[in-house]
Amino acid sequence: MKVLALNGSARKNGNSATMLKNAMEGAKAAGAETKLINLYDLNYKGCTGCEACKLLGGKSFGRCALRDDLTPVLVEAIAADVLLIGSPIYWHDITGMLRAFLERFWFPTLTYTKERKLLYPKRIKVGMIFTTNAPAEYYVNYYDGLMKTSSGRYGVRHR
Repeated sequence: MKVLALNGSARKNGNSATMLKNAMEGAKAAGAETKLINLYDLNYKGCTGCEACKLLGGKSFGRCALRDDLTPVLVEAIAADVLLIGSPIYWHDITGMLRAFLERFWFPTLTYTKERKLLYPKRIKVGMIFTTNAPAEYYVNYYDGLMKTSSGRYGVRHR
C-alpha cells in the first residue's frame, strides 16, 4: 500500500506537518510505503482553466496539461492508495498551495462526456488533517460547518 502525505503548510515542522508525520508512522508500522511532500517546496500554480485535460483524444486527456514542479506529484498522487492531506486553516479555508494542488488533481478526473465517467484507475482514500488555533467554541460555531461543507465540496464523507 502506498501512502502519500501532502503538507499544505509553509511550516515543515509545524502542527500540520507533525500530525501528518505521526499518521505516516502509523501507516508505515502497518506495512505501508510512505512519502511526505511539502507543497511549499514546489514552484507551481493552480488550474488555469485551459481544459486540455478535457479534450477527448488530446495528449493531456484526463491529466493536467501544465508542466511544472507539481507534475510528478500529481503522477504519484494518482498512483497512491491513500492520500493524507494536511493544512492549517487560514481565512476559514485550507492554504492556497493545497487548494492549487486539489484543483489540478481533481478537475481532470471528471470528463465532460455524456457518461461523466471518472478517469483515474481507482478510487483513492483520502485523510484530511486540518489544524487551527481557534478556541473550541469557534470550532462548534464555524469549523464543524466548514468540515461538512469541505467534505461535500471535496467529495468526501465527514466523520
